[in-house]
Amino acid sequence: MIDLPKFELPFFAALLLLLVLARFFGELFERMKQPAMIGEIIAGIILGPTLLNFIHRTEELKVISDLGVFLLVILAGLEINFDDILKSMKGRNIVISLLAFILPILSGFMVGKLFGQNVMTTVFIGLCVAITALPVSIRILMDLGKLNTEVGQKIISVAIFDDVLALTILGILLDMNHIDKSFSAITTATIFTGIKLIAFILVVYISYRVIQHFTQKEDFVENQIDRLLGVLKGKESLFAILFMFILLFATMTESIGLHFIIGSFFASMLLSKKLIGAKNIDLFHKTTSSMAMGFLAPIFFAGIGLEFKFSAINNYGLLIAIILVSFLSKILGGYIGGRFANMGHRQSMTLAYGLNARGIMELVIANIAFREGFINVEIFSMLVIMGLVTTLSTPFLLKQSFHRLKA
Repeated sequence: MIDLPKFELPFFAALLLLLVLARFFGELFERMKQPAMIGEIIAGIILGPTLLNFIHRTEELKVISDLGVFLLVILAGLEINFDDILKSMKGRNIVISLLAFILPILSGFMVGKLFGQNVMTTVFIGLCVAITALPVSIRILMDLGKLNTEVGQKIISVAIFDDVLALTILGILLDMNHIDKSFSAITTATIFTGIKLIAFILVVYISYRVIQHFTQKEDFVENQIDRLLGVLKGKESLFAILFMFILLFATMTESIGLHFIIGSFFASMLLSKKLIGAKNIDLFHKTTSSMAMGFLAPIFFAGIGLEFKFSAINNYGLLIAIILVSFLSKILGGYIGGRFANMGHRQSMTLAYGLNARGIMELVIANIAFREGFINVEIFSMLVIMGLVTTLSTPFLLKQSFHRLKA
């Protein structure tokens, strides 16, 4: 590959060019019934060091990317409520969720060890293989008109559990970043981080119980918010109030050494139509989605493209192994779990295919791991390719599987 000269655009010119190309390719992929994020990543690859070498990942772009991650995690959390989490942990649903997570994470870990990667790299390979991108799964099921079917709801339930579990593990790993990698140090740090995490989850659970108490009084919290909004004169006061609530939890997790996305994710799950009213939650969701999908998320995904370097990949055997194991382990885990839960063969296969998309959440985790120095640019690029391949293939596999199920 010819090394192109490094040409640095002014920040706002780079931002404009990045956003225009990201939105263009995002729109193109939307029209092909594929997630826009794939086109946005391609825009970054074109403009970045891999091809044209016009734009590079600056500190300013990193800050915008962090805001994009923050809003994407909030949007993912708004799709979930605690009742859904509790539902996913009841009866045989918990078996599907555990098999669809444990089998892939162990398979990813084994692939990393087989190819001689260090402990942290192998763990993050496993974590990225194990996760299911809840927002992508919801979007695919909505496009197919299958979101409210029995299998569709089962896919969402398992994806919720796996996302919460993956982000919890991520919190533990990030807290261990700057410690000595000896066995005793890792054990001590894991126990300490586990205690902090349990304390935080306890705070979240107490908040959930308090919220449940208030929601028993019909429209109580919604009426109080509406009354407060009637007093306040500033524009978008509802948005500011709910963001302060989420930032409170994000600050809480940061202050105890966990990543801000852990607090943001759990806090946004606490917000529900029952708590603040359908009108308020829809308005908040619409405003957040406009900011995220219109500006910040395209920059985040394009930024992944800027950091992606195909030329950095030398170990093609590891790349192929990661892609193969990501398909086989997730589909096998979902299928075995479905059969154990007394689902038929075709239902279990449909469930397994629906869990295969990695998309947004896997790319968020891979990006954080790369930024924190857990993985190098080669592994990061491999995980980006894996996320793109699984996300591109899932709509096709799921559509065919639903056709067979209907037949």
